[in-house]
Amino acid sequence: MHHLVLQSLPPVFYLAGIFIAFFSSFLILGKAKKIMADYVLAFWFMVIGIHLIFFMLLWSETYLKFPYFLGIEIPFPLIHGPMLYLYVLCLTGSAPKRHIWVFHMIPVFSIYLILINFFLLSSEEKINIYQQGGGVYKMLRTYIKVLIVLSGIVYVGLSINAVRKYRTKISGLYSNTEKINLNWVYYLIAGIALIWFAVILKNDLLIFSLVTVFIVVAAYFGISRVRILDHQIPETSEITENPMDTSPVAISKYEKNFAGEETIQNIHTRLVILMDAEKLYKNPELNLNYVAKLLDVHPNTLSQTINFIENKNFYDFINSRRIEEFKRIALLPENAKYTILSLALESGFNSKTSFNRNFKKFMHSSPREFLKSHKVDIEY
Repeated sequence: MHHLVLQSLPPVFYLAGIFIAFFSSFLILGKAKKIMADYVLAFWFMVIGIHLIFFMLLWSETYLKFPYFLGIEIPFPLIHGPMLYLYVLCLTGSAPKRHIWVFHMIPVFSIYLILINFFLLSSEEKINIYQQGGGVYKMLRTYIKVLIVLSGIVYVGLSINAVRKYRTKISGLYSNTEKINLNWVYYLIAGIALIWFAVILKNDLLIFSLVTVFIVVAAYFGISRVRILDHQIPETSEITENPMDTSPVAISKYEKNFAGEETIQNIHTRLVILMDAEKLYKNPELNLNYVAKLLDVHPNTLSQTINFIENKNFYDFINSRRIEEFKRIALLPENAKYTILSLALESGFNSKTSFNRNFKKFMHSSPREFLKSHKVDIEY
């Protein structure tokens, strides 16, 4: 039966996945400029390659020739969830400390400890247990499968949450976030989620077929990009996770490093003068650190100023000014020959999507509706 199933996808398909996994790992490690995420991805690829090897041994029944390897593969599915999460954390500048990494691997180490008696069995006894579908370990195998499913759900959820937190952080640093490429991370999470769905269906062939496809796609992006995300959170910017949080806890955090009301007011006055005079918001790449440098203040102090006086984060503060600039120039008769999009780009937006979203957010109407109310007819 196993051989018949394998014929639906030739063994070379899985062998190619194994080769790509290891080859990609070495290529990533060979990058001139590596970040922690690269090391995590390289290690993860090695684990996937080893996992695919065990799959080939089991499905082709080659394990009969190498019974001493039996059991090693059992906890491997519990490694992929933590690796995904740790990789996402590293990409988003939130790499955990080493003891946290070890903590996520506790289920894997625990299963190996539980299986010590199995590893001490003779080769014949191990083979018999596998051929009997688990034998005395059948109940343990059921528990492990449930744990694997839960692990997938938990770590996919944690990874999505980590990306969302990252988006919140960068909104306090950048005036435009559309060019910050998070698609790769979402594709990665979706790929793992799809594999875990196959795990729930208990279809090993589907699982490892998806794993092989996953490793090919992941290898392409992992190797072709030095940094998957185009923007990293600057280490000097101590931005709170939610700049709009006004809870007592959040306020107390500011109080510890509060610059003082007089200082805050002074910085805000200088900020407004700078914005009006230089029209910095017209620069699509404008970020908090750059403005802070111009004002000669710490980025965290500038963020604090905008949050408390404007009741906005940096992203909203700059984009509200861009909206005001658009409204001003769009109503000028001499600009009737231009399109809405060209005027939006002139105001500092870097895309139609960003402009439309922010316009509706601040004006509670579409750009076309706003212009129509002022009897201005401009096409996109």
